Amino acid sequence: MRLFGTDGIRGRVNTNPMTPETVLRVGMAAARVLRKKHGRNTVLIGKDTRLSGYMIESALTSGICSMGMNVTLVGPVPTPGIAFLTRALRLDAGIVISASHNPFEDNGIKIFSSDGFKLPDGLEGKIEGLVSDDGRLKRRPSGPAIGKAFRLEDAAGRYAEHIKSTIPEGMTLEGLKVVVDCANGAAYKITPAVLRELGAEVITINDSPDGININDGCGTLHMEGLCDAVVGHGADAGVAHDGDADRALFVDENGNVVDGDHVLGMWAVEMKQMGRLAGDAVVATVMSNIGLEKYLERHGIRLIRTKVGDRFVTERMLKGGFNLGGEQSGHIVFFDYNTTGDGPITALHVLHLMKKTARPLSSLAGEIELYPQVLINIPVKRGSGFSSHPEIKDSIKDAQQKLGSSGRILVRPSGTVPKIRVMLEGEDLKLIKRLGKRIAGVIKGKMA
Repeated sequence: MRLFGTDGIRGRVNTNPMTPETVLRVGMAAARVLRKKHGRNTVLIGKDTRLSGYMIESALTSGICSMGMNVTLVGPVPTPGIAFLTRALRLDAGIVISASHNPFEDNGIKIFSSDGFKLPDGLEGKIEGLVSDDGRLKRRPSGPAIGKAFRLEDAAGRYAEHIKSTIPEGMTLEGLKVVVDCANGAAYKITPAVLRELGAEVITINDSPDGININDGCGTLHMEGLCDAVVGHGADAGVAHDGDADRALFVDENGNVVDGDHVLGMWAVEMKQMGRLAGDAVVATVMSNIGLEKYLERHGIRLIRTKVGDRFVTERMLKGGFNLGGEQSGHIVFFDYNTTGDGPITALHVLHLMKKTARPLSSLAGEIELYPQVLINIPVKRGSGFSSHPEIKDSIKDAQQKLGSSGRILVRPSGTVPKIRVMLEGEDLKLIKRLGKRIAGVIKGKMA
């Protein structure tokens, strides 16, 4: 059974693979693969605010302890907090129970190695193979060799102090009014507390998780409420997280959305001016806007593109020795501060840049002129194989010729559902809409 996707294991709760029985075996298999030959042998487990988190946490803990590893439980903490704490506490692995931006009916499991990075494909493959291996999972320790579970009470506080330590000592956010949309998720306490402690006036929305309202009409996938709140409160900016807070998107003082491409652009230029941008390059995915690429070029900065998924961004950053990367969707990775997308740190640094430059967010983001973008999703019988149809290839080639150097086209299968995704960018919105509709029609005729 295939378990791991591009962002760990994920699915509908009480449906494979997110059943207690399968999760128990995942915990057993992970412990078998990750166990080291030393005395501590401890896995950190955190979660978001989903109702099913209790059930998944218990099953994972039982499986891990049954194989002789110990567990440290920290409760609701953002995904980047687990990556940080795994390294800071010098533990063997960290596990996050979350389905990120998905609805509460879903849940998932992300595993970090001791260095705070998501497990490489090889280790995930070993865990996957063991889950269905009854013979090897039957070989378990007994007596005093089984594991114990502990609870770390100050985990959120330790992570909050780390967040604050990433800006210069003495810098505050005094004078800024900020609205924070917590998505009823894992950062519902941490981000507001950090910003208040640094002097900002903070107004929170969607900060009362009840187990089923996570991501429900709020957070990074539903920015309308935050836009209205920023304008209504006369705030300087708004910050939105997703359920596990590895993302942050923003709203400027006029109620306009500021996405991950804007953040990458403004921070890349700032870091280059400070002499801190490794390789004078930014790593992003194929979905990042061509407007970002042209903006960075004007400042002597390369944009290096990867496949969609923050794990591909971090892998390319590691390979090339780069320290800034991310996604349009709000995953921003600062290797100077953490090993994964970190929503609270991203929020703090955007606000810090506003304070440092004495410029409103609309001015900072306005320097990056993003091209109009059209995204069309076409349901198909199979998610792959479109490139084998000459008619589809010809329609894409013809559209690209019409766009010339003023735009680009990306056609790719979804990694999670049987759909073909067609994305077009260009200076002329009417043109890219027309071209996108034409390509989508050909794909639908050949593959639907």
